[in-house]
Amino acid sequence: MSLFTTPFTVFPHERALEYVDGVCTRVLGPGRHQAVRRATYRRVEVLDRLVTTAPQEVLTADGVAVRVTAAVRWRVVDPRAFVERVLDPAAVVYLAVQVALRDALVAVEVERLVRDARRLAGAALLEAARAAGAPVGVEVVDVVVKDVVLPPELRAAYAELVTSRTRGLAQLEAARAETAALRSLANGAKLLEEHPALARLRLVQALPYGSKLELSVSE
Repeated sequence: MSLFTTPFTVFPHERALEYVDGVCTRVLGPGRHQAVRRATYRRVEVLDRLVTTAPQEVLTADGVAVRVTAAVRWRVVDPRAFVERVLDPAAVVYLAVQVALRDALVAVEVERLVRDARRLAGAALLEAARAAGAPVGVEVVDVVVKDVVLPPELRAAYAELVTSRTRGLAQLEAARAETAALRSLANGAKLLEEHPALARLRLVQALPYGSKLELSVSE
């Protein structure tokens, strides 16, 4: 009797683990395969996956509690390790990212964190996630800080600060425009004082159409 039974197909987005008597005998890649009698098969997805961590509270260097989330992109590269090492491999990576996030940001002041969180934490998060994922068959492609949420009172203070800066810039621009206008008027007045004929010409130009102007000529 043949050891092989029904054929089956493994698609490009998956791998199949073959188990005979509880022992993994083969990892099957994409293509057509013959099922072995007495064997069981488990399919494992190998497409990239994207997971966002739940918001976690991190205390910054200046004592402000902020809520931070990170996004993790990962894929399965060792299906056997992914299935056999731990019950929830994704949770292992997830926890490593959360711990690394806390460690990376605890020495950062809140203003710097809001301005540059991705650059400050990105490399540390990726390194920690890859170290945690490799033993369980996971390759971490990328980790980024997704959101930094400030406490409500601090958000209101930052909003007021931005509003004040914008208002100040508007007032400064208005003052510059007024100064330029006054300087132009002063230059014009000086020019008219130095050239009376020009002053009379300007006066004529300013009169309504049809008006008469009497000029006295001094001896």
